[in-house]
Amino acid sequence: MSAEIICVGTELLLGDILNSNSQYLARELADLGIPHYYQTVVGDNPERLQQVLAIASERSELLIFTGGLGPTPDDLTTEAIADFFGVPLIEQAEIIEDIAKKFAQRGRQMVSSNYKQALIPKGATILPNLRGTAPGIMWQPRPNLTILTFPGVPAEMHQMWKETAVPYLKTQGWGQEIIYSRTLKFWGIGESTLAEKVASFLELDNPTVAPYAGKGQVRLRISARASTEAEAQKLIEPVAEQLQQIGGADYFGVNEDTLASVVGQLLNEADETLGVAESCTGGGLGSMLTDISGSSNYFLGGVMAYDNSVKASVLGVNSSDLYTVGAVSKPVAMQMAAGVRSLLSSSWGLSITGIAGPSGGTETKPVGLVYIGLAKPDGTVECFKYQLGQNRSRSSIRQISACHALDQLRRSLLSRA
Repeated sequence: MSAEIICVGTELLLGDILNSNSQYLARELADLGIPHYYQTVVGDNPERLQQVLAIASERSELLIFTGGLGPTPDDLTTEAIADFFGVPLIEQAEIIEDIAKKFAQRGRQMVSSNYKQALIPKGATILPNLRGTAPGIMWQPRPNLTILTFPGVPAEMHQMWKETAVPYLKTQGWGQEIIYSRTLKFWGIGESTLAEKVASFLELDNPTVAPYAGKGQVRLRISARASTEAEAQKLIEPVAEQLQQIGGADYFGVNEDTLASVVGQLLNEADETLGVAESCTGGGLGSMLTDISGSSNYFLGGVMAYDNSVKASVLGVNSSDLYTVGAVSKPVAMQMAAGVRSLLSSSWGLSITGIAGPSGGTETKPVGLVYIGLAKPDGTVECFKYQLGQNRSRSSIRQISACHALDQLRRSLLSRA
C-alpha cells in the first residue's frame, strides 16, 4: 500500500507560497512506515484536479490532499472529489455550528460563503479542524482507496494530521511499521566519487542507502523499515559503521551535526580556543560558530578585516605583502591567522581571504579564489588554497569558504587525537 500527496493551489504553482506541506507529510509518512512514490501540485482548476485524481486513484491507495477547502470560489477540492466519484455533497449542520461559534469567538459574523465549507461527500467522515473554519474529510469512496483532505494552512493541517488522521489511519491498518533514517555527512569529497566508493551499498534493500549533495556537502541517507525504531537502528548500525570507515576523514558527522558543531565539540574536548580573522566572508565564519549553543566555551571572537588597513593595523599583516602579492594570497592568509591568534591569545587562529565576486576577479586571481590560513597551538601556520569556480554566486562562495575553513580546522584537530 502506498500514499500520494496532492497539493492544490495556483499560488503554489506561481511560487507565491513555499510548499512546506509536502515536506511535512513526507516525513510523517516515513515515520509511519507508509511508502509514498508521488507528489503532485495542481492549480485551482476542477478539470485538472480531476485529471490528477484519475491518475492518482489508480496507482496509490491513500490520497492526501492539502488546500482548496476555503470559502472562496476557487476552493474546489471537495467539490471536485465528490464530482469525480459521482457522489452528492451533503451539508453538515455540525460544521455550520462549529464555524459560527468560531466567528462569534472572534467577534465576527459568519457570511454565506462559509456555508460552502459545510458540504462534504455523502458517506465521508468529517476531519475536524480545531484551529480554522475549514474541516477536512476522511473517506473511502471505493475499496482499497482512502482519501484525506486538509486545509493548506500548515498549522491547521499539522494538528488535524496528528490528532485525527494518524489515529484513523492506524485503525485502517496503515502505519504498522516505521521508516527510520540516519544521515551521514561528508565534506571534502564529491558526490560521484563517494557514490563510487559505496556503490555496493546503494543496491541494498533494507536498509537502503542514497546519496545527496548540496553546497559542498555530501550526505548518505540510510533508511530502514522495521516494527520499532530500535529494530531499525539495529539494521542501520553495521551499515553506518562501514560507510563511515569508507568515508575516512571526509566523514564529519550525523543527522543534525554541522561542521561548526563538530569543531566546537573537538575544541571543547581538547580544552582549546579559537579566534578568526575574516575578509571575504565578512563575519560568516563567526556566525556559523556562534550559531552553536555553548560556543562561548571555545570561541573567543574574531576580526572582520575587510579593508587592507585593518589587516595591517589590527592583525599585523605586512604592508609590503599587501602591496606586492595582494590581500588574496598565501602570505596574507597566514599572517591573518597568526595575527588573530596572537591578538586574542587563542589556541588556534583561522583566517579567510578571497574574491567572492561577482566583480573583482582578474586573470591571475579569478572570482572564487580563496586562501585559508590556520595557525596552530605550536605556533606553526598552514595555508590552503581553493578555487571555488567563477560561476558560483557571491553568497555561495562565502558560505563554502567558511565551511572549508572549519573543515581544515576539524581535520587538524582530529590528526592529533
